[in-house]
Amino acid sequence: MADQNGHRIETGEALRAIIGESNPAVEMKINSTIDPFSRAFIERSPFVVLSTADRAGRLDVSPKGDHPGFVAIEDEATLLIPDRKGNKLIFGLQNILENPHVGVLFLLPGTNETVRVNGRAELTSDPAVLERLAARGAPALLAIRVHVDECFFHCGKAFLRAQLWKPETWAPQRVSFGEMFAAKVGGDEQMVAAVDEMIDEDYRSGL
Repeated sequence: MADQNGHRIETGEALRAIIGESNPAVEMKINSTIDPFSRAFIERSPFVVLSTADRAGRLDVSPKGDHPGFVAIEDEATLLIPDRKGNKLIFGLQNILENPHVGVLFLLPGTNETVRVNGRAELTSDPAVLERLAARGAPALLAIRVHVDECFFHCGKAFLRAQLWKPETWAPQRVSFGEMFAAKVGGDEQMVAAVDEMIDEDYRSGL
């Protein structure tokens, strides 16, 4: 929807007039490889968010998680992200086939800072790589190899504002896929219960 009041920002100059200029010292944190500080963080991170886009620029963001350090560091310029059982929609994987540019955000519970990686991805089914990324007795289905272009720490202000790691602020919400599915097809409570039990069983045995 167009900005009817003429407040739409359309140029870099207009944007800088609001945000201001970046501090050269802050820009120094951006590395072209994985430095020892980022490596230590990545090796402890149990959760990442992977951003991809197709050839037309349509975006997808996918969460991925496993045991701490589940993303392997192949070398200082290369990461290996395992892909495991999921919903089989493969939006992000298909995007990588069309457009290799990706962004990865590494999180460490209880730590307000994050590590960001921007780079170029490819998919591999190399058995040796998949076995290296094995978990719970099974190799990865495939691996996303990310060639790092930028790697840097992001400050913790967003997490501090959100109070993300403060349990006393949490308000968990139970998500019922059964209710969503039944609403689409006109199902009853029996269908809701059956679908939710199927999802719960998949959570218990399908990791």
